[in-house]
Amino acid sequence: MSERKVLNKYYPPDFDPAKIPKLKLPKDRQYVVRLMAPFNMRCKTCGEYIYKGKKFNARKETVQNEVYLGLPIFRFYIKCTRCLAEITFKTDPENTDYTMEHGATRNFQAEKLLEEEEKRMQKEREEEELNNPMKVLENRTKDSKLEMEVLENLQELKELNQRQANVDFEAMLKQYKEYEEEQKRKEQEEDEQEMKAMLEQAQNRRLLVDSDSDEEPAKSRAKPVAKIKPTDILQEDPQPQSKKLKTESWERSVGKLNTKPQLAGLVTVRKQKPGPALANGSENQGTAANTGNCSRGDGVA
Repeated sequence: MSERKVLNKYYPPDFDPAKIPKLKLPKDRQYVVRLMAPFNMRCKTCGEYIYKGKKFNARKETVQNEVYLGLPIFRFYIKCTRCLAEITFKTDPENTDYTMEHGATRNFQAEKLLEEEEKRMQKEREEEELNNPMKVLENRTKDSKLEMEVLENLQELKELNQRQANVDFEAMLKQYKEYEEEQKRKEQEEDEQEMKAMLEQAQNRRLLVDSDSDEEPAKSRAKPVAKIKPTDILQEDPQPQSKKLKTESWERSVGKLNTKPQLAGLVTVRKQKPGPALANGSENQGTAANTGNCSRGDGVA
């Protein structure tokens, strides 16, 4: 069982490595590699966003007839995660980046486009200056004017900085701290004054209550105690105070009730004439009274 673990192989004496046939592979052979998306892109077929760093099982091949300073350029094939459409991009060793080729559009490449535009304008300017000497003079005057404007703006910024440098920020912070301390001190004083006023009011209330409690027993002592008889209970009105309060409240709400009718002064009572019997009786009473008076006068005389 130990021969399975042998690392050395047996080569016969007539072994010739040149006789081993070589495998002929095509130059545009594709390899399956594992890679991550080098930039953010959007699929043209379904509009799915593919973010930078998403992993794919891609196919890799060497681009034919494209070399940069002896460095080969590689092309990668991936599939959209939603619609499985094929997306291709290749390496860009000149700019140390990747270029989108087919199946999707690259996102967030505004900075790259701006740099390319600047390079293109610079190249065109150099070509114009080579063929036209007057253009060189114009460009120089423009550059000098632009430089003067930049210097003026820089001088203005320096003056503004000097004005701000004269401001003492430490003094400002110190003044603000003092103001805060003063506000806190005032608030504390106001709180103390309020507490003192509340304590004084509480003490005054206690003194008033104590004085009232002292006066009440003195009055109760000064008043003589009346002797109560057992029969006084029968003579007392059981609820005089409650009746009085009820009548007062009734008079406030409705008005006082008069015992006499209000139309008593307008109606006159007709007097009845005395009859003959009553007249004779009254006359007899009058004569009797007169005779009685006369007899009393004679007796006295």
